[in-house]
Amino acid sequence: MADGADAKVRVLVVDDDPDLLELVRRTLSPHFEVQTHHSALGVSNLVRNGEPDLVLLDVNFPALKGDQVVSLARRYAPRTTKFILYSASDESKLRSLARASGADGYLSKSVQGAELIQKLTAFRDKDQTVPA
Repeated sequence: MADGADAKVRVLVVDDDPDLLELVRRTLSPHFEVQTHHSALGVSNLVRNGEPDLVLLDVNFPALKGDQVVSLARRYAPRTTKFILYSASDESKLRSLARASGADGYLSKSVQGAELIQKLTAFRDKDQTVPA
């Protein structure tokens, strides 16, 4: 398409809460090309095959923690893919986990709607990293 629709930023959202996945998908879909996945398992394959620009990744999974998934999936991701930890954990714990895991940033699950769209756009448009 010449109208730029094919240039939409690709976002992979990974969370084991189906209601949250649907809410985030509906919120982001008008602005991003969104793929959702309900488990930490299989994320590496999705990253390798889908080549998302952003991966919004929950931290708390029963089998594998989100910070572990970052290091595993990054090996298969394009260099430009940014991994963002997404959790209801307190911000200092989340910041620390993002740094330790090599994630490109973090967002609280309290960030929703227009603010979530704005922050994801900022992650993609800038060379945004975890604040020092």
